[in-house]
Amino acid sequence: MRETKNINITALAGGVGGAKLADGLAYLLAPGELVVIVNTGDDFVHYGLYICPDLDTVTYTLAGIANEKTGWGRKNETWNAFESIENLGGSTWFQLGDRDLGLHLERSQRLYEGESLSQITAEFCREFGIHNRILPMCDKPVPTLVETDKGVIPFQEYFVHQQCEPVVKGFQFQNAEHTDPAPGVIESLSKSDIVVICPSNPWVSIGPMLSINGLLDALKSTIVLSISPIIGGKAVKGPAAKMYRELGVEPSAYSVARHYKNFLTGFVIDNKDIDQKHEISNLGIKIMITDIMMNTQQDRIRLAEEVISFGQAIISG
Repeated sequence: MRETKNINITALAGGVGGAKLADGLAYLLAPGELVVIVNTGDDFVHYGLYICPDLDTVTYTLAGIANEKTGWGRKNETWNAFESIENLGGSTWFQLGDRDLGLHLERSQRLYEGESLSQITAEFCREFGIHNRILPMCDKPVPTLVETDKGVIPFQEYFVHQQCEPVVKGFQFQNAEHTDPAPGVIESLSKSDIVVICPSNPWVSIGPMLSINGLLDALKSTIVLSISPIIGGKAVKGPAAKMYRELGVEPSAYSVARHYKNFLTGFVIDNKDIDQKHEISNLGIKIMITDIMMNTQQDRIRLAEEVISFGQAIISG
């Protein structure tokens, strides 16, 4: 049975880890108590369609239709369109299932007709029966570019097409300095009792959000908790640890805490990283230690429950 917590939380999320914790929070919080702000730096145009990988992963996960095996796309998917493209000799490095393709077609058409990404996302959430708000970080494109030893590469080219093989030297978030957050983003952050940064890649899931106008300042005036996406020096999923190493930083829970230290109130680390407790505390950050792996639905709910309790303890002093 759903249990409400009488607390308002805004979560910043990107990728599979972000979607999983957002799902746990959504289970525990009543409609109106949770807002999920999602990275759109991954968005790109493919086959003329506007594709939002992180936004779709969060949406599908909260709707209960995500493909748990792949970490992207929808369950019970079919691949007729993709197979047709392949048979015709088309580009197949970015896979699009039939149901997923339907969403991209509809979103692209609505964008063409003048609707904003945040309006379309809200309408899709209603259609999927999602009762918590999901907001894109902004309505205008802010593409993530990866600076590598092979040149500056669009994120999906780096992440999917080249399988994260190029050596990372830095990141660019195009147009970020000229882009405002989507309607409701700053308001949600300012009204929240707690802001939760989900266990998402600090560089390319959370970094784009922090780069747009006003968002970083909004975080500095509230209680912010983060869950480490790195356990035992390794990323739970994705290239975060590789990126840290290639940028000259030892991948660790401590490195993530230091990454966010200018606005972070509390940090959740895994039992395997208990040896870093004092080092992180010396940054002036409160610590919670638990099992942060989310292999099952119950894991998501348990971790979300612990994060909420951690935040409530900080609020009550």
